[in-house]
Amino acid sequence: MTIDSAAAITAATPPADAAAATHRRRQWVRREGEFDPLDVVVRLAEAGGFDESVVYERDGRWWFAGGAVAEVVVRADAVVGTSEGRCTRVAWVGSPARAIEAVLAGLPIEDWRLYGWVGFELGRAVAGLPVGADLLGRLTVPRVEVEVDERALTVWACDVEELRRVTRIVSAGDRATAAPSWPVDVEDDDPAPFTAAVAATVGRIRAGEADKVVLSRRVAVPYAVDFPATYLRGRRSNTPARSFLLDLPGLRAVGFSPETVVEVAGDRTVTVRPLAGTCPRDGDPAFDARRRGALLRDAKEVHEHELSVHAAEAELRALCEPDSVGVDEFMVVRERGNVHHIGSRLSGRLARRHSPWDALVATTPGLAATGVPRTAAYAEIAAHEPGPRGLYGGAVIRATQSGELDATLALRMIHTRDDTTWLQAGAGIVRDSRPPREYRETCHQLATTAPHIVPLPNGSAMPG
Repeated sequence: MTIDSAAAITAATPPADAAAATHRRRQWVRREGEFDPLDVVVRLAEAGGFDESVVYERDGRWWFAGGAVAEVVVRADAVVGTSEGRCTRVAWVGSPARAIEAVLAGLPIEDWRLYGWVGFELGRAVAGLPVGADLLGRLTVPRVEVEVDERALTVWACDVEELRRVTRIVSAGDRATAAPSWPVDVEDDDPAPFTAAVAATVGRIRAGEADKVVLSRRVAVPYAVDFPATYLRGRRSNTPARSFLLDLPGLRAVGFSPETVVEVAGDRTVTVRPLAGTCPRDGDPAFDARRRGALLRDAKEVHEHELSVHAAEAELRALCEPDSVGVDEFMVVRERGNVHHIGSRLSGRLARRHSPWDALVATTPGLAATGVPRTAAYAEIAAHEPGPRGLYGGAVIRATQSGELDATLALRMIHTRDDTTWLQAGAGIVRDSRPPREYRETCHQLATTAPHIVPLPNGSAMPG
């Protein structure tokens, strides 16, 4: 794979016709050929040179977003946008969607693309529940963007020198190599606190206080993590709906998400893909076929899935044009790493009074990480988990000025915040849940990521 020539880069450079042109109009170069997209984005992540970066994968296409020329921050009372030294603050009550739109409308950037995240606690804030002072979300317009699949690669940058630097990185002959992993034992803690929480939650569900609650548990990673190397190794061993790699101020994460929160296409089609109901898989065709059949006959797992589908349908009907909402797929078994899930797909046409940001706010946090109804689930989660979830159960996002938005559920990830690194997994609790089985389900989900964690070389907290 080669990207040749400053000549091609120069030819693609638009004239600078204003002082802010380097931010408003980007230089670009495109090449066709044979590419390993995972290799390209990992080499970019490893190369450095950016104070922050996001990698996002969807349907065989990867994006690398490096640096930031604009920032949009969601807080509990306002959305704050910063670009070219200017700051815009728009207060919100009830929903931040209009405030996000107002801030984005003021960006002095043509054809922007946004990358970033919103946290689990955004849902609590929208519901009028107390949240702390932490950010509820952060989105940026990158300084450099690379889009790559197996057939083509395009690089955009705010200046020609940066464009040349990035094309040199992606043109290099060296390939990213998968460093050795140091697996984390996901059963090395006492299951009693989690199983006790499940038992208490089952009691409240049977008392009519909720229909479903997703309780999660954390497993500490006792060493510093090489995130790009972990992403490379983990992605080669997983079959996610989306994957992501975040290197952001105060936050690093690798994720192999089993599902999206919401997808909004340019034609305003809104799609949700509820995933609920789980069993293990091991790669043996005969064993997995028996497991798939048993999963679809399991009353508890089917009930859990049906609750999620009914709730997702209600959310779409509130967002979409009348009579446009339909169930496109129902109860299809999907492979996600070392587990099977029951999945469905629903879609509708977004009503004119709503924007893609309304769709994001209405569906975040995802039902697969929360419960039904959400407000009751928030209370139960707060009663049994040690503190705010932050990114876990929220969404990692890519959005465009043309109205496309893709938000993936922040699950199956390794997560570092405030110098602490952990894995986290949840189980959907319904009236027929059995605590030991729900604990075992979290172990199966944690095993999607735990075997693939790569220690940071020469780190002060290296294992052993």
